[in-house]
Amino acid sequence: MFIFRNISSILIIFYTLFIMTGFVQAANLQQQLTRESTIEKVMKRGVLRVGMDTFLPWAMKDKNGQFIGFEIDVATRLAEDMGVKVEFVPTKWSGIIPALLTGKFDVIIGGMGILPKRALKVNFTEPYDYSGMAIVASSTLAKNFNSLDDFNAPNIQIACKLGTTAVAATKKFMPKAKLRLFDDEAHAYQELRNGNVHAVVASAPRPAFEALKYPETLFLPIQGTFTKEPIGFALKKGDVDSLAFFNSWITTVRHEGWFDERHHYWFETRDWANLIE
Repeated sequence: MFIFRNISSILIIFYTLFIMTGFVQAANLQQQLTRESTIEKVMKRGVLRVGMDTFLPWAMKDKNGQFIGFEIDVATRLAEDMGVKVEFVPTKWSGIIPALLTGKFDVIIGGMGILPKRALKVNFTEPYDYSGMAIVASSTLAKNFNSLDDFNAPNIQIACKLGTTAVAATKKFMPKAKLRLFDDEAHAYQELRNGNVHAVVASAPRPAFEALKYPETLFLPIQGTFTKEPIGFALKKGDVDSLAFFNSWITTVRHEGWFDERHHYWFETRDWANLIE
């Protein structure tokens, strides 16, 4: 009986030590994760590095070479609320996720649609805005076209920006058409104006803006958008603290009505057009 009691006491001591060690290791791991979080690094650095590419009116350069646009406003407001500076890191859209994963910047704030395929590589915040695909066409090559079906033919060429959801939308709704892919969205629209492609598929509202700007050569075969997609920030996987902070910030700012106000200015008016033209 005495031996049994001693063994029991020893087992209890080892079990207690095991539990305490587990708690200590968990606490150390939590502290390490906190130290390595994006938010912690940004606060120590004093600069939020934002990955983006140019999409009118999400992000573009004004006459003075400064970035302006909806996403520029969002990232700038976020940095101000964090008490840090913002640094924009222009990156080609086709390589923007790999650039995030290699640490070129802290977060993607660039009108990125939340897609399952992308979510396998990055974590997305909850949506802070919504976008959709629209189509603008050549008045000459696509004369009398008034539906997506009209563009769904092997002899039709449609231009899109490489790596965007416009590519997936075109393949889904116009699978027979020939895709022309461009790194630069401006080049795609130039090809359309030159009569080298039948249409451009891109995020609204730029297709409508192009039709308004060049009414003699371009038109909208269908009004509005033919898809709808949620837009979120993208960050590295495993960073739960940063994800929680960004989601909290988005919730707070949304309830202020600030997103709606900036969306209206950039997407529903052309009051900013003189800044870039």
